[in-house]
Amino acid sequence: MTATELETKQSPWWLVLLGGILNIIVGLLLLFAPAKTAAILVFVLGIYWLINGIFILIGMFEDHSAWGWKLFMGIISILAGLFIIIANPLIASIAVAGAILLVLGIQALIVGIIMLVMAFKGGGWGSGILGVLGIIFGLILMFNFTSPGWIVALVWVAAIFAIIGGIAMVVKAFQQRS
Repeated sequence: MTATELETKQSPWWLVLLGGILNIIVGLLLLFAPAKTAAILVFVLGIYWLINGIFILIGMFEDHSAWGWKLFMGIISILAGLFIIIANPLIASIAVAGAILLVLGIQALIVGIIMLVMAFKGGGWGSGILGVLGIIFGLILMFNFTSPGWIVALVWVAAIFAIIGGIAMVVKAFQQRS
């Protein structure tokens, strides 16, 4: 294979620009109208999960490998999508944000334990300190994942990431154009 065969085709610069502008707009909306924006985004997520679950089930008949997992994931996706679409969008937003915080807490706890074990196996003080901090942070998130303050903080972090990512995409689009 030559180097040109290994290259992937880039998206058109104007599509990257539009994506960046959309990210910035969503980030600003999350900062200045967090409840309404989060409710709309979660509703769109519910529609996506519903459609994705249907496609997973249909695809299961095309490709029979791991059909049990595909059936499970399709049903879970459809149920999650229906819950979000049928439930009050604000309640669904809080439930989804709480679930994300719970998963982040579990992940932080697991990473913290791994870092602590690495410290005892010769990883040094840095691994030990990061491990303890990860465990503490994970436990705080796991026991406070329904706290409104943490949910608001998650929305703000998502807003900041969307704005920074959008700015980076706009810069990349203009670099790609020239």
